[in-house]
Amino acid sequence: MQNPDTHSKVIGYLLWIFGFMGAHRFYYGRQITGTIWFFTLGLFFIGWIIDLFLIPGMDDAADERYEPGSIDYNIGWILLTFLGIFGIHRFYMGKVITGIIYLLTAGLLGLGILYDFWTLNGQIAEKNRLA
Repeated sequence: MQNPDTHSKVIGYLLWIFGFMGAHRFYYGRQITGTIWFFTLGLFFIGWIIDLFLIPGMDDAADERYEPGSIDYNIGWILLTFLGIFGIHRFYMGKVITGIIYLLTAGLLGLGILYDFWTLNGQIAEKNRLA
């Protein structure tokens, strides 16, 4: 049986462009290495370039790990990555109160955005499980 396609290679490669900040690693549920990439500029750009070839495997692993459902991981990650400071990803998940807080506080001064980079896959999986 084939796993549902919860994550996209296209989105992974789009986020890889910003991969020296770890965005693609967070997207695929690799928070620890995402954090390392964030603080070391993708392991001084060497790890970032190697990841160009590792993305298909990371995509397959994420598809096995995360729960599919009505909330799309790809949309959530695009909203977080490009509009996280406004909390749009939180509105998308139905978290209106925290969306408003993010909107009024620039994503809790950026700390909320970092928190969501660590936890967004789990937040979406939980919402999809409960739906």
